[in-house]
Amino acid sequence: MINKDLLDIICCPLSKADLILDGETLVSTDKKTRRRYKIVNDIPVLLIEESEEVPQDEWEKIMKKHNMEF
Repeated sequence: MINKDLLDIICCPLSKADLILDGETLVSTDKKTRRRYKIVNDIPVLLIEESEEVPQDEWEKIMKKHNMEF
């Protein structure tokens, strides 16, 4: 599990937006890029080339689930 202190200081390497923990992934709060990053063995893989773009409707559901405005 990702430590809250770590989550407070890391950001999306593409947009520099905050990341939210969603299950076993980190999701960027940036509406334009909507990147999702894997977590492997409790280590975030913050490589842009290994991330994926979340479809708009799925990203909006994730943001609502975590009470994030967009």
